[in-house]
Amino acid sequence: MVGILNSNSRIYVAGHAGLVGSALVRRLRKASVDNVILRTRQELDLTSREAVFKMFEQTRPEFVFIAAARVGGIAANMASPVEFLVENLDIQNNLLLACSRFRVAKTLFLGSSCIYPREAHQPMREDDFMTGPLEPTNESYAIAKIAGIRLARALREQHGVNVICAMPSNVYGPGDHFDLTRAHVASALVRRFSEAKQNLVPSVGVWGTGSARRELLHVDDLADACLFLMEHYDSPELVNIGTGEDVTIRELAETIGGLVEYRGEIQWDATKPDGMPRKVLDVARLHGLGWRHSIGFEDGLQSLIDAFNGWQAGLKAEPA
Repeated sequence: MVGILNSNSRIYVAGHAGLVGSALVRRLRKASVDNVILRTRQELDLTSREAVFKMFEQTRPEFVFIAAARVGGIAANMASPVEFLVENLDIQNNLLLACSRFRVAKTLFLGSSCIYPREAHQPMREDDFMTGPLEPTNESYAIAKIAGIRLARALREQHGVNVICAMPSNVYGPGDHFDLTRAHVASALVRRFSEAKQNLVPSVGVWGTGSARRELLHVDDLADACLFLMEHYDSPELVNIGTGEDVTIRELAETIGGLVEYRGEIQWDATKPDGMPRKVLDVARLHGLGWRHSIGFEDGLQSLIDAFNGWQAGLKAEPA
């Protein structure tokens, strides 16, 4: 890869074992960038400022991708708002301050589309940031990400730290959790429909009415966009990453059911929350820079199903 990221660059991917972080590592290695700094949770506690600063002092990364975060779907966010707020604040504060302290050349901070107001007009533009109340079901996570954006801007203004802030839409793909207490919507549906088919379960219950609309971005497209932005974007302004297209949760569930060949009934539980009525990003800024997604909806979901089958096979192969 030409430009600032090359085989000699010292690059730290925070959260490399997660959905987005693992895709970033795959994309870097595909680009023959091999000098990647990785630390597991056992090796580095990102909630400890002392530990984070010590690692930066030892490794002196030139470029940093902040993909580390506590993440999950609606159920996880509603069950653990304290952890979603405090842990994410600790992680991103420590990493951003380390980037400033140890003079990292450039940092990409990954936010989330949930930073935008619940009632924002659709598609959501970058200048909709901080213009209205948030969606209550993931407010703690959103507030943490908003604080990260504000810290990134403050570090840029006060200390000249080069941090760019990217806001991805709902991300899915290989590397996601299939634990139903933490899974995002697509991976949760893949597991539930796959197991329902295997166990001959006649119906699958799904939260909400199915009418909520979501934009889904394959994680490999997100990783590609992140490298593109690290090379080509230097503005303090937010930049959305997405497809600019959305589907209803009903369409998502029916598509996944069809791909795994589940023949039973989908039962919608309207007593459970839908979350935001619609979430789709305006990606005109990113398109203007010259990047567009390349992975189609059904192809992306099939890769997630393949990942689940591999995870399930590995799980079943483990000793009791």
